[in-house]
Amino acid sequence: MALNIDTFSNVSGGFSFFKAIGHPLAAPKVNALLNRFEGSVAIYDPSGYATAFASLHDMTSLECAGVFVQDLDAIGDTVLGQRTQPVTAITDCDAHAVLVLAFDAERLIAHIQHLVPGSMEVVSLDAVRLDDTMLTNPQRYLDPINFATNFAFFRDTGEHHTRLVTANYWAGYGARDTRIWLRLFDAAGQPMADWTEDLPSTMGTVTFDSREIRTRFGLPEFAGQIFLHVINGAGHDVVKYALDTYGQSDTILSCTHDANAWPADLYAGLPAPGEGEEVILWVQNSHPSPIPAGSLKLNQMGQDCFAALDQAIPPFGSYPLDVGHLLPKLRWPAQIEIHAGKHFVRPRYEVISRTGRQRISHPNVQRTDLVPDPGIPEIGNLMGKGYLLPAPILPIDRFRTVVLPTPMSTVQETLPVAAVVYDSDGRTVARHAFGNLPRDHCSALEIDRLVGDTTGAALPGGYGHVELVYDFTQGGAADGWMHGLFRYEDRENGHGADTSFGAHIFNTTLTYRNEPQSYSGPAPGLSTRLFLRLGRAPLETQCHLIYPASTSWHDRSDTHLILFDGSGTEITDHKVEIPCGGSLYWCYGDLFDEAEKRAAGDDGYVLIRDHTCRLFGYHGLLHGSASFSLDHMFGF
Repeated sequence: MALNIDTFSNVSGGFSFFKAIGHPLAAPKVNALLNRFEGSVAIYDPSGYATAFASLHDMTSLECAGVFVQDLDAIGDTVLGQRTQPVTAITDCDAHAVLVLAFDAERLIAHIQHLVPGSMEVVSLDAVRLDDTMLTNPQRYLDPINFATNFAFFRDTGEHHTRLVTANYWAGYGARDTRIWLRLFDAAGQPMADWTEDLPSTMGTVTFDSREIRTRFGLPEFAGQIFLHVINGAGHDVVKYALDTYGQSDTILSCTHDANAWPADLYAGLPAPGEGEEVILWVQNSHPSPIPAGSLKLNQMGQDCFAALDQAIPPFGSYPLDVGHLLPKLRWPAQIEIHAGKHFVRPRYEVISRTGRQRISHPNVQRTDLVPDPGIPEIGNLMGKGYLLPAPILPIDRFRTVVLPTPMSTVQETLPVAAVVYDSDGRTVARHAFGNLPRDHCSALEIDRLVGDTTGAALPGGYGHVELVYDFTQGGAADGWMHGLFRYEDRENGHGADTSFGAHIFNTTLTYRNEPQSYSGPAPGLSTRLFLRLGRAPLETQCHLIYPASTSWHDRSDTHLILFDGSGTEITDHKVEIPCGGSLYWCYGDLFDEAEKRAAGDDGYVLIRDHTCRLFGYHGLLHGSASFSLDHMFGF
């Protein structure tokens, strides 16, 4: 059963109401509010929140005397099993109390006070507000900045550890006295620890390591999630972070990024297990209501045969779902669609090989609001390659690279795509036409097939990048939401990493459908600000920067790798130049000397800044020759 809540719109952004009533600190207040009523209750729903409220909180114990609305167009709708009435009719309602489903409700209550019989108590959702100390803007409760929240997978056992790193990027937008309130949940959804961390006054870092937290609070082993709530932020209501998973053994290493804070109906790009593999989907409830048994369903992408999880998951609980139990015959490179029903934010999946090697990655949100765009095949005369999706080809003497196009919207019945390989200088090395792929395709491309060998002869410098682009030579339609999963494997030991993302138009002055995308202000986005967290010894940090261009742009980038310490103090600035259409693979120790690294310390970071072009970046860690990790970077 899907939750009937509004979480995100690609037009207006994220919604705050579901966060406000589902916040871990608000949930017990809501329960107390609902339990206080004796006798019948009239529901006044001026903003249309009743259905969402009832999706997250059990209202069956209330004796509902009627649902009343303000908007004439809403009169006569069925809400909470009742036909809605105009609020003016509340005068004739025989109820003991009125529950106003709104925050900042003083003005709304004043408007109806003359209609309410004197014997009725009037209560609003202001009774379940968070304390003002938790709010950035107490004057407007549902201001999105008040609910800059997110979840993260978090685990600490004898074998597994987790490290979350973010920066106080809100300080760059003028925020002051910024802090993060955190709650750690165990697998059953029970709180294990609450605490608040003050952030540096400048753009410094903050790190949450599961081993340190477990020691600090004297906790047993856990495999659950951590909830983050940023207070006194500015500019961004999105909590971005890098998440590393590592272990006592060097066979456990991976990295991923923030979970995307808005639960979605569908996720896609979950790989089926390969031979000798398990794929564990970490289902982590994002709400104070349970996920009913049978609500979560999986199916092979493009097929209509669904398998449901016959297991309820408690509020804020976590469940490791072995996808092989629900889809036992499915094998890589088949891919899986997740019917999540808005019960959880973008989940993680864990791949466990028969050799014991483990890594974690994530599916992506599958959009339900798109239609095929007939203009995309026609824009090439002005937009060149148009939409493109760049991904690294890591040094080929060590790493194998595999490309899998992944449907990521419900209208993508076909995927007309090609893969183009470029060397580090931006020269075309090879092209592979996938053709007009069906939605249920299993067409993975080994880059080795295109470059011929692993000596570097085809790729001077030994690395490069691959781009997925539209290719309509065999027909097909497009909606601009092209995605791919990129899989990397160490040739010697088999350690792997998955990363996935979507296409954009890069580095053109002309704009199309809000592309080239800009994270601050209108399109086009033609500059770069990427955050690179640094690994602690013995881990080395790797980074692959790609300069993708849909049309010709500046011949070379003007890229600055600015090293900061953990407090946000600049240590040094190294300038590099990347050819247009090319890439740069580098490691922290290659570009920064020992004195600079000592000054940056364990919690330093690199800000990748370029005012001349938009770069796309991937980051990861190297544990010598034993293991590695990789995922795409985030900017702010």
